[in-house]
Amino acid sequence: MSEGKVLERPVGLPSWFEPLLSRVGGSRTSDFTPLRPPPSGGRPSAVLVLLGESEPDAGHPGGPDLLVLQRAATMRNHAGQPAFPGGGTDPGDADAVATALREANEEVGLDPSSAEALALLPDLYIPVSSFVVTPVLAWWRRPHPVSPRQPAEVAHVARLPISELVDPRNRIRVRHPSGWVSPAFQVRGMLVWGFTAGVISTVLDMGGWAQPWEPGPLAELPEASAPVPATRGGAPDEVLP
Repeated sequence: MSEGKVLERPVGLPSWFEPLLSRVGGSRTSDFTPLRPPPSGGRPSAVLVLLGESEPDAGHPGGPDLLVLQRAATMRNHAGQPAFPGGGTDPGDADAVATALREANEEVGLDPSSAEALALLPDLYIPVSSFVVTPVLAWWRRPHPVSPRQPAEVAHVARLPISELVDPRNRIRVRHPSGWVSPAFQVRGMLVWGFTAGVISTVLDMGGWAQPWEPGPLAELPEASAPVPATRGGAPDEVLP
């Protein structure tokens, strides 16, 4: 079973990263999903779980936020679905951190030097696509404007405030056409579900940010063609090759 690993604690790291960073270091795959990566094989990939901090303005109090993108509605798979930046490992990638930062640069124009990788979350297995995904927890030390660089794949980029993700009014459960039920978030005009929502939910718990919420009525996923979830709140092939 894979375990999380803290890579560094840079000077200037915001205090709100605790207890998340410490708990990630002792986390296991089972904290995120009951499925274990195979002993060998699987397609290596990585996603970037990038936490920054917004300045307060007239409409928002500021504070920590999370970068996500929304897939283009014209895509064959995951049309319109929010996700972390990420994808399959290229031969030239030195490690999971390199994969996650490269993909974020290609998809939304993230400057890799603006982000600092803090920890590797446990590997998560997605059986239908045979991906073994390493979520890379990172601090966006120097936030800058980002936008879709591949319009055929990415329609929108957003920084979702943690305060809105944990708001009980924004948390729901969704039911996949297969009958699978999982947590989800309705925030900033997005329905975040599947693999991404599963990771976010666990990160909120580990960070000590989650608030009690009532599951309420189930919401039906709009697309009957959506992939069948294979992990706790996860879609089986969310990470693109």
